[in-house]
Amino acid sequence: MKHMPSLLTAALAAALGAASFAAGAVTLKIGNQGDALSMDPHSLNESLQLSVTENVYEPLVTRDRNYKLAPALATSWKQTSPTVWHFELRKGVQFHDGTPFTADDVIFSYERAKADGSDMKTYVGPIKEIKKLNDHAIDIVTNTPFPILPELFTHFDIMSKKWCETNQATRPVDRRKGIENAASFRANGTGPYRLRERQPGVRTTFVRNGNYWGKIEGNVDEVIFNVIGNDATRVAALVSGEVDVMEPVPVQDVDRIKTASTLKVMQGPELRVIFLGMDQKRDELQFSSVKGKNPFKDKRVRQAFYQAIDVEGIKRTVMRGASSPIAQMFPAQVNGHAPDLNKRFAYDPEASKKLLAEAGYPQGFEVTMNCPNDRYVNDAAICQAVAANLARVGVKIKLEAETKGTYFPKILRRDTSFYMLGWTSSTVDAHNVLYAIMSTPGEGGRGQFNLGAYSNPKLDELTEKIGSETDQKKRNDMIHEAIKLHQDDIGHIPLHQQALNWGVKKNIELVQWPDNGMMWRFVTVNPQQ
Repeated sequence: MKHMPSLLTAALAAALGAASFAAGAVTLKIGNQGDALSMDPHSLNESLQLSVTENVYEPLVTRDRNYKLAPALATSWKQTSPTVWHFELRKGVQFHDGTPFTADDVIFSYERAKADGSDMKTYVGPIKEIKKLNDHAIDIVTNTPFPILPELFTHFDIMSKKWCETNQATRPVDRRKGIENAASFRANGTGPYRLRERQPGVRTTFVRNGNYWGKIEGNVDEVIFNVIGNDATRVAALVSGEVDVMEPVPVQDVDRIKTASTLKVMQGPELRVIFLGMDQKRDELQFSSVKGKNPFKDKRVRQAFYQAIDVEGIKRTVMRGASSPIAQMFPAQVNGHAPDLNKRFAYDPEASKKLLAEAGYPQGFEVTMNCPNDRYVNDAAICQAVAANLARVGVKIKLEAETKGTYFPKILRRDTSFYMLGWTSSTVDAHNVLYAIMSTPGEGGRGQFNLGAYSNPKLDELTEKIGSETDQKKRNDMIHEAIKLHQDDIGHIPLHQQALNWGVKKNIELVQWPDNGMMWRFVTVNPQQ
């Protein structure tokens, strides 16, 4: 480990080198294992992507340092009837190109976010229409009563109607089809930082927006976002001072960074649950040795997979303790979590073998598993452990681990039989997970990320009622029922809640949101001691 700085190649050093900038300006250099795949805020509903682009684009409602709701492009909002919300929009706001922000941009962004190719349909799905009252006031009409609409809007980012029309970017960048447009590589938001230079997969540079409408609490003038996929190289960059902040810290290096005199590790539970999904819709799996039928349609097979996976072993050997095995699709920090249902099926390879035999697969079968290798903490290693566990019960996994740049378009097209995914409830409420992950795929973004098309009509009915219920006890009772239905069906296989680990220089103050968001407006770089 003592030779780690030598791993910084000439190419990496060049990538990390900052372009010339104003004398005395404060620069923040970030190292991350992956990149934002597009600058289009409607193209990919992925936490890292949103963490980057939401420094450039803004929603109507944001979150403050403490992750509480706060005004952004809307100054106030109130529910004026069961299905109508009135929003007052902020006056005097300009997009980065100087165009004034108005209600027309909100309506345009709504139409864009719900269009084909958008990955953000779940955030606008409950909306029936948006009525313009004047340039800075709108009424949002929902299909049914939806009391948590403001929470849903924290990732509904607003784009400039004029800019999109001028640059032929009125439709979202469609990652599933590989379709790009001007919004892929350029950006024109209202946020505190502007895009200056984009080198996909290498480095992206942002600068402070001098015309920002609000207060930027931190002192960072320039942000250089570097992509450093190799764990050891990323750690070396932090230790050597080539970057100021890096994430994620490999779990095996947490203690080492903690003991460094100039560094610290920021840790906390993430709202994200890592889980496995299975194609439960096709009559024959696309990628399996089983022909003429789909083994995942049989609950016994799904349970056999579940009971073959040693999550405690994964926690111990792969995650080095930095995970919390879970039996639900959202953690205790999310409203609706049911402690009494957080009990997993027992790890039991013999029971797994018996279930497979009963289902007609006494020798097991082969299936391809899709997995990212640069998105979640130790994602590829987790998948390798799952494959090894399943091999012990006769299931041969053909593991395809790849960069998220090719992984996400593939699984979002549903070109998968068995896959890993992670999900964070952006509303900190169970409805977000029920609607996007656990519901039958349908209109308005329902089940948009239920990539194996698990379906239970009763759960769909409960999800719709949960969305409009205002009595908290009734609502939580229905959430509890929905969790139990999903568990009994083994709709997905939850693995664990992962932990946040950011490596940071001690002279830097920043805010770590539980969704892994890093807002640069909160970052202060202090003089080196």
